[in-house]
Amino acid sequence: MSFGFLEEPTKITWETLRDVTFKKKWSAEESMFILYPTFGQKVAGLQGKEVILTGYMIPVDVDANMYVLSANPYSSCFFCGQAGPESVVQVKFKKTTKRFNTDDRITVKGTLKLNADDINELNYILSNADLVQ
Repeated sequence: MSFGFLEEPTKITWETLRDVTFKKKWSAEESMFILYPTFGQKVAGLQGKEVILTGYMIPVDVDANMYVLSANPYSSCFFCGQAGPESVVQVKFKKTTKRFNTDDRITVKGTLKLNADDINELNYILSNADLVQ
């Protein structure tokens, strides 16, 4: 029975996002092997839910509103080969009124999307995101 109450966002940790396994498959389109995720039950239950996550900001393309939140600072993040793809989340802000610097430690709230198919985006995407003060 629904009373019209909004669900509170779920606070998650990077440990939660480790509930995923990866299988290397050949992509004819890209002519290379790609890691494809299989999301575990714990993380799959968060699909489409509003979540809160804290991490280190990595501005990818500020003008295009492309940011990545990482479990680790830039010097030891996924892009530097120091962690797995489960340690980064693509962040799509509703609107950005602030410029972030690399390694700013922030908390964001947004709708979690699990991406297993589009290799041009990360496996975890936070859409409609806002900065949590």
